[in-house]
Amino acid sequence: MASKPNLDHPVFKIVKEAFPAVRFRATEFRGQSTLIVEPGNLHKVLAFLRHDDRCDFNFLSDVIGIDYLDYPTPMPGRFSVIYNLVSYTRDDRLFMKVFLDPSLPTDGIDEDPALYLDSVCDIWPGAEWTEREVFDMFGIRFRNHPDLRRILLWKDYPAHPLRKDYPLRGRGERETYRVIDRTDA
Repeated sequence: MASKPNLDHPVFKIVKEAFPAVRFRATEFRGQSTLIVEPGNLHKVLAFLRHDDRCDFNFLSDVIGIDYLDYPTPMPGRFSVIYNLVSYTRDDRLFMKVFLDPSLPTDGIDEDPALYLDSVCDIWPGAEWTEREVFDMFGIRFRNHPDLRRILLWKDYPAHPLRKDYPLRGRGERETYRVIDRTDA
């Protein structure tokens, strides 16, 4: 027997009361609740969830990116960034999700003004590494990030490899590597 969706998560009501003019969407999957917000409202809602005593999401477990290119169901944007929040005081978890739609072709490394979010490093300092990973792999940039640079790939890498339009075999990067052996060390 399927369980009933938990769309009456207590935090949903608190957030809606705190931001009556903001449009939210909520989903539930396998007992995990997700609150979807527009990019312009993301930072202030996350700050509220962190600092309000009724919510007290004192730990940011992860920041992840998703590319919905060729997804079978239409999505509000091609990319999403998801924040995995944990409240240790209430033993509760909440996912915040934001969708972004590119305004430029995504087959290169061009800086797209539509793929920007405000950094949450001022709310959770541990977001520095996870935001850098999302930037490196998906090309989503974070305003006011203290050190936004690549974390897994080298500085001049010509693309963002977790984008679904990145070729599975790469673009010839391996063929241009300089082979280093023990005599070079």
